[in-house]
Amino acid sequence: MDKKTLTNSETLTIGLMLFALFLGAGNLIFPPYLGQLAGEQLLPAIIGFLLTGVGLPLLGILAIAKAGGDLQSIAGRVHPVFGIVFTMIVYLAIGPFFGIPRTATVAFEIGTAPFLSADLASSFWSLFLFTIIFFVITVLFALNPTKLVDRIGKILTPILIVVISFLAIKSFLTPMGPIGAPVGNYDTEAFFESFLQGYLTMDAIAALVFGIVIIQSIRAKGVEDKNAILKTTAYAGFIAAAGLSLVYLSLSYIGATSVEAIGMQDNGGEVIALASRVLYGEIGGIILAAAITFACLTTSIGLVSATAQFFNKVFPQLPYVAYVFIFAGFSTIIANVGLTQLIAISLPVLLAIYPLAIVLVILSFIDHSFYQKSYVYIIPLVLTGIVSVFDALKSSGFEFNAITQIFSYLPFYEQGIGWLVPAIIGTLIGIIIARSTHKK
Repeated sequence: MDKKTLTNSETLTIGLMLFALFLGAGNLIFPPYLGQLAGEQLLPAIIGFLLTGVGLPLLGILAIAKAGGDLQSIAGRVHPVFGIVFTMIVYLAIGPFFGIPRTATVAFEIGTAPFLSADLASSFWSLFLFTIIFFVITVLFALNPTKLVDRIGKILTPILIVVISFLAIKSFLTPMGPIGAPVGNYDTEAFFESFLQGYLTMDAIAALVFGIVIIQSIRAKGVEDKNAILKTTAYAGFIAAAGLSLVYLSLSYIGATSVEAIGMQDNGGEVIALASRVLYGEIGGIILAAAITFACLTTSIGLVSATAQFFNKVFPQLPYVAYVFIFAGFSTIIANVGLTQLIAISLPVLLAIYPLAIVLVILSFIDHSFYQKSYVYIIPLVLTGIVSVFDALKSSGFEFNAITQIFSYLPFYEQGIGWLVPAIIGTLIGIIIARSTHKK
């Protein structure tokens, strides 16, 4: 049945599903650490983080909907071959090669291992059994993508919201202590420091991957009109953005008020783990374990489903169900035997492709201004790629002192976004050429 629009209830459910898909373990762990570092500068810090940690993913979701449903349709504007190769690299990097296996290992290390004896926690068989159960549940949810929205939006998301709410409400009603003093650069540059940290979550790539799940979910409800899909996606995106913002605000406040009780910690995982026990005792550890496990599970389901849908579209010789089993099975193996090595390979790949993905998203919103000329995409992407690929090689341990010296003159290079100004210059050059040569 072809419907014009979804009901408010259906739109809310899709928005909650998108919220849950984004709320992976990293998203739960970083804000508490941000709160500890920012202290009394929490307000400008959280604003900076929300702009890039929530704003960029929202733009990514809207870009996918505007383009018609997948990253390939955007990347293909550069060249059809680039479109398929770049999209495959993105899906494999954030999917079975890195993102999906990591959801299982993080869920085990934070959600299960603390409740086991030292011998069991370090045992190969404990992790193996956990990952088998974890990915069996992932497969059961991902097998039928038409029901994915209801299963995540109506079952897992409410559970996730409840467990996070327990921590947040307790923290607001009975804070662990006063808000601490800002640390390091957060004393004078809280906004910019957090702006960069939000960027480094790389959730904009996840948005490009999850976009196909959202579009398929809307179509499964009977909506086929492109404008209606875009409108519904926008509503769902804002619902997810509002939910993520509330979670980040709550968790960062927990971190900001925790220093007196638990001291400064080395990472957000330690902050939230210790804070949960201060707030609720041992039950706090159980609440945290539930939150992390459900967050990782929903992200795993979304990534498996999105990756399977993409490869089924590109290589339809295998059915969607087969791809679900292949990627879940491969991720199970990697989570147990090869994650450390693959992280070393995958992180540089993500560093190389993330800036390219952001530039593609931004250009897709303004391509009417340069008449969708492919060279306007190519110029800034080449300039961006030169910097981002070099950054990726540097993160792998390769040293190019002469090039590093040259790139150090780029604005924001030391902060990790040296590609930004070359991308802007390349875009302006392309637009000027396109508009000056366009025949009206």
